[in-house]
Amino acid sequence: MSKTRLRVDKSTERAVHEILKSRAKSRIYIYLLRKNGAVSEDIIKGTKLHPSTVRELLSKMYDQKLIYREKLKNDSIGKNPYFYRAVSPIKLLQKYAKDMEGRLNKLANLSKKKNGITKYVRIKIYERVDKA
Repeated sequence: MSKTRLRVDKSTERAVHEILKSRAKSRIYIYLLRKNGAVSEDIIKGTKLHPSTVRELLSKMYDQKLIYREKLKNDSIGKNPYFYRAVSPIKLLQKYAKDMEGRLNKLANLSKKKNGITKYVRIKIYERVDKA
């Protein structure tokens, strides 16, 4: 069974870093995309980040809905680990666009009055779907 390996160039890595505002988060996100999911131990080895950093960021990224997780069942004694997957890049971009809309709207409405009239500006980012 052959696996197609996801190739991510440097400009894509920079874009993910810009969106997530953290080099460590972007390394984890890209690692999960490349591997199509992993447990924390594999993420630690694959990203070469400190174990406590990875565990803390996985929890934060899950809370921010940047990754999914599911509990794995194992027969050994101890805690059952989570298996983590990254949200799709489209979902990541939709979340980023929504956040960007909010920031742009705040900025656009700093100066509301023009000639004594209150003006309200609303910026909306739309997703365009091309039909083939």
